[in-house]
Amino acid sequence: MAMPSRERTDWTVAELQELPDDGNRYEIIDGVLYVTPAPRAVHQVVLGEFYLLLKPYCKAAGLFVFLSPADVTFSSDTLVQPDLFAFPAPPNFAGFSYTDITHLDLAIEILSPSTARVDRSIKRRLYQAQGVDEYWIVDAETRSVERWRPASVEGERITGELSWQPRPDHAALTISLPTLFREVFGE
Repeated sequence: MAMPSRERTDWTVAELQELPDDGNRYEIIDGVLYVTPAPRAVHQVVLGEFYLLLKPYCKAAGLFVFLSPADVTFSSDTLVQPDLFAFPAPPNFAGFSYTDITHLDLAIEILSPSTARVDRSIKRRLYQAQGVDEYWIVDAETRSVERWRPASVEGERITGELSWQPRPDHAALTISLPTLFREVFGE
């Protein structure tokens, strides 16, 4: 379960990077440590389907798309690992570091029973505050996506076609959620 550490609220990114590689995902948000176990199989299949759709589109639009584990550091006390995220491609990939990521065009979290509360509240508020252009919360159980933008007061729940256009000079990507979830569940 993505449980915060109740003992400390002053974790730093430097301390986080010293934690063991034990199969858990460690993130800190505003100094609070969150520990999440390895995701379930359906989580990984849903994540893979989104990646396969986003990868060629992002490449053509001049964006990189990464899968977790990959760090996004917003401050000295906030480091997260979105399940999938897209950001402007650096002009020179040689020497690129995660710390070079300064803006996210898209962050995606696939809900799991252990992460739903954090994904829908703490991470949503964080991504909105950091100006992430779009934050998608993918719920395989309801076969839907909640879309959040920085100024959103309420998320937009999508069950049909999901459209994303991060660059006005590039055609939108349209994802059929019913088709995607049929692929996931083998229907």
